[in-house]
Amino acid sequence: MLAMSITGADAKKKQAQQFWPDGTPISEWFSDTTRVDVETLGRKYVITDYGVKADSTIVQTTAIQAVIDKAAEQGGGVVVVPKGTYMSGSLFFRQGTHLYVDEGGKLKGSERIADFEIRETRIEGQTCKYFTALVNADSIDGFVIAGKGTIDGNGFHYWNEFWIRRKWNPQCTNKDAQRPRLTYISNCTNVTVQDVSLINSPFWTNHIYNSTRARYINLYIYAPTSGVKAPSSDAIDIDVCQDVLVHGCYMNVNDDAVVLKGGKGTWADKAPENGPNNNILIQNCHYGKVHGCLTLGSESVSDHNVIIRNCHADDANRVLWLKMRPDTPQHYEYVTVDGFTGKTGSFLVIRPWTQFFKPEQRDDMPKSRCNNIVMRNIKMDCRNFFDVGASDKYDLQDFTFENIEVKDQKNAFDKTVIEGTIVKNVVINGEKR
Repeated sequence: MLAMSITGADAKKKQAQQFWPDGTPISEWFSDTTRVDVETLGRKYVITDYGVKADSTIVQTTAIQAVIDKAAEQGGGVVVVPKGTYMSGSLFFRQGTHLYVDEGGKLKGSERIADFEIRETRIEGQTCKYFTALVNADSIDGFVIAGKGTIDGNGFHYWNEFWIRRKWNPQCTNKDAQRPRLTYISNCTNVTVQDVSLINSPFWTNHIYNSTRARYINLYIYAPTSGVKAPSSDAIDIDVCQDVLVHGCYMNVNDDAVVLKGGKGTWADKAPENGPNNNILIQNCHYGKVHGCLTLGSESVSDHNVIIRNCHADDANRVLWLKMRPDTPQHYEYVTVDGFTGKTGSFLVIRPWTQFFKPEQRDDMPKSRCNNIVMRNIKMDCRNFFDVGASDKYDLQDFTFENIEVKDQKNAFDKTVIEGTIVKNVVINGEKR
């Protein structure tokens, strides 16, 4: 009887085990979506107790940074933004310090780019000197951003200037427009960003680089998609990272939602500061209007074991977008979309991406490829479910479409475009394929 009991327990445990698309087990770390208890993070440093004024009209970068530095010097703790609005330029958190924004509290970015320091950072798949973010954390273990309050990038003037520049020069790049990000986390481990509202970023909203075990939980991420639109206001950019969880977030931005970065250019795979993204799980998220729910590229070298599951889109331009840069060796593999409802323009998009690219001569240039991509349990209204183009610049192989029921205006699904395509229980416009 004892032996049978143990066998039954083992079978139940095995059944509960979840796996990455390549068959390796998903660690228990990804099952932990509990919020960090801020009370366990040490002493609280309420910024108004240290000379910061509850005045939304003045930039108080120096005073707020002094509170962060004081907390670090005294062994760490939680820097608290209380009720009210506090304007700042770039802030830098230290080991042992955390940020808590109280309900009714707002940390607001300055509208002047001069209030943001220029340091070596990552922008659009390159390491270079550029403007830092409003909230910066580098080389920290256990960094937390929490609270029911708001981090507001105050991006209106930055967006307006960008569109003015684009009218003057249609080739104006994101870097030319000189805009800060909202948060930039680099070289960190065991990161949690939870509950806060992250809105109106001048540029990318959240950018994480070269970090391991990061959780983005129950966030409200918003930038306007009408009127003066917020250009390149990506919700979460994941850049050379391993073990990242995005859970229960709402995202509405004027660009892509979750984006995998990692490097660009003809020799991007050789640069030590570039690299892959591995083990990325996006789940239980709600998308308002976004360009892409999950986008690999446009600055990405290698992405492996990526899952997006149990999500809904109100009005996405695309669900899965694989951007293929002809000037960059790229390999996207073992990506799964499992459980998606709502409305989208294109569901799957694979096309060459040639905006601002610079092809160079390389005799041993690896051919880009996408393989072992799975889409299953999909029920959506689409303008174009299968927006895929073949190219001599990349190979597509081993895609699976399973348990899919969609309305598709374009009705362009063609399994012969991709070598090794598997089709199981796919119904398009009421017709089984």
